[in-house]
Order: sequence, then structure tokens, then C-alpha cells
Amino acid sequence: MKIAIDCRMYGNEQFTGIGTYIQKLTAELFRIDQKNQYLLFMNDPEYSRFTPPNNRVKKILVNIPHYSYAEQIKFPWELKKHDFDLIHFPHFNSPVLWTGKSVCTIHDLTPFYYPGHKAKSGWRRWAHKKVFKSTTKKAQKIIAVSQNTKKEINKMFDIDSQKIKITYEGVDERFKIIENNGIISKVKEKYGIQGPYIFFVGVWRQHKNLEGLIKAFNLLKKNTNLSHKLVLGGREDLHYTKARKEIESSTFKNQIITPGYIKDHDLPILYSGADCFALPSFIEGFGLIAIEAQNCGCPVVSTKTSSMPEVLADSALYFDPRKPQEIAEQINKILSNNNLRQELQKKAQKNIQRFNWKKCASKTLEIYKSA
Repeated sequence: MKIAIDCRMYGNEQFTGIGTYIQKLTAELFRIDQKNQYLLFMNDPEYSRFTPPNNRVKKILVNIPHYSYAEQIKFPWELKKHDFDLIHFPHFNSPVLWTGKSVCTIHDLTPFYYPGHKAKSGWRRWAHKKVFKSTTKKAQKIIAVSQNTKKEINKMFDIDSQKIKITYEGVDERFKIIENNGIISKVKEKYGIQGPYIFFVGVWRQHKNLEGLIKAFNLLKKNTNLSHKLVLGGREDLHYTKARKEIESSTFKNQIITPGYIKDHDLPILYSGADCFALPSFIEGFGLIAIEAQNCGCPVVSTKTSSMPEVLADSALYFDPRKPQEIAEQINKILSNNNLRQELQKKAQKNIQRFNWKKCASKTLEIYKSA
């Protein structure tokens, strides 16, 4: 079988969760699959950086931006130039004009609830829904990354639930507990972090609810003897200014650190050095960053919405993301109770055994075969 994969969003520096998913899934597929051939349709700069691991994997440069007119008009013609049995679209954005066999992955339905600046117009919202419906309707199989995502797809679209298969994501092996205090101190210094800290990392967008976390931090500093700083990792989105405004208006803004994009090799170290990882999102399709934090021994306090109770089970404390006071209380429980911290760390080590990329790739390969 010759399998094509849309890898235009490959790599995590720009596309975070989806880019990581493509990168780790393909790497594991190439390890476990010794029979099939793969065609990877890529954009620069990742096309130039990527080296195929064997002669059964071929990369093809298309340089077609995602969510663009070229994606809908030019991309299907580029695909038709090549011979393959099936294509995997790892996101909802496939060309409406594509009529060949396909599998798609749906990570979440966030854009329908929080469309962002690119989908403010009625036309863009209509186009987004049109593409999503087309992709899921035409696909032979749909991969959902959680039971919650499957439920959301069924609720919003008329799709046979038997067509939707669940494959949990995995965690890169580099995410592990770092116990060398010298290394942790050096990386903290690199990013301007001094003393103990509460950690968040991810995209800065409306659905991540950074304002709620900042408000909770303000309450903690005001009402307790908390010595911790708040570290908000990830690139700021120029179209999402509420978080920055919330920081600037905070009485404790000099204790809120925004280091920007954090390098891959530094992230496990900062997880390991944190006393608590906070995930305040209104919606998460899978919440991989929380599992990464657990792999590094960092206790997690999480939103109780969407997929997070499914993914974290009893290994985290939960809060209502719309209640900063509740966020603050749950963070304070972790920071002030060593026995609770140790209990959550033990439960986390059991929880993370459910998630690995080899299992994800094996299930995905079976879905390819059935499609």
C-alpha cells in the first residue's frame, strides 16, 4: 500500500500540538511499518530539514499554506500528480475538490467555539464549516484523539459513530524527570526565572484562558504567603492581547515571567523544575502538555472541561476555568501540601502508561488498512 500524508503542518515550532502529532506519528509509523510506502507532502522550511529514514519514504515539496485558497484550488491538483492508495489529512483542512480515499484526524472543535481573528467574518466561518463537513463526510475513517472529541463531532455533525475511531496521542521519550539541580538552575537562568514557579506553556489564544490563570495568580499573591512566580511559556499572539493587558494591569506583574517560545530540549527541564503545572483552558481536544508535565514529575492542576478528566483521570486536581478563585484554591492545595503532591505524582506515573506514540501509530496503521 502507498500511503500519502499531508505534512504541511509538520513540526511543533509553529503549529504546536498538530505539528507535534504529525512529527511523532510519522516517525513511529516508519519504525513499525516495514511494508508500506509513504509520500509526505511538505512545505519549507520543514521539507528542507527532513531526511527520509529509508527508501520507502519520499518527501514532496508543495509549499501550499494551510487555510488558504491555494489549499483548496492548487493542492488537489498537486495530489493528483502522484499515485497513492490513501491520504491521511491530520487536520480538518483538506481540499473540498479531493475525491480520493482518505483518513482524517480531528483534534478538537475549538474553532467552532473560539474562531479566532481569522474567522471573524461570516464568510470565513461558513467556509470553515464547509471544509470541516466535507473532510469528515468524505473520509473513509475519522480519527478522534479522545472520547470527548468523538462526542463533540457526533453532537455537531451527522456522522456515523462507527466511522470514528479513537487513538490517544503519545508522549515523546525526552519528557522525563530531570533531577540535576544544576541543569535546572542553568535553564531557569536562561529564561529569566528565579525561585519557585507555577508553569504554563502553550499557544496564547482565547480558549487557553490565560487571563483566568493570571487573575488566579493575583488572588494567590494577595491572599497567601506564596513565594512562587508565574511562568507563561509560548509565543504571544498579536491578535490576542487580553493576556498581555491582564499582566500589565497586575499588581504582581514583575512576578509574571513570559519567556516566549521555549526550545524543545529545555521544555522537559522547565517541567521538572516547576512545582505545579496549570492548564486553565476552556476547551482541549487532548491536552498533551499536561501529560508531558506528568512525565516530568510535575503535579498538574487542570480545567475540568472537555477531554481533561478523561485524559488525566484521578491524577490531577480540577477547577472550573471560569472561576479564578477556584483555580487559585486548587493551585494552593498542591503548593501547600507535600503529601498531596506526592500522591498526585504517583497517580500520574500510572496514568501516563496509557499514552505512547507506538500504540498511537499501531492503531493508526490498522485504520489505514481498514480504510
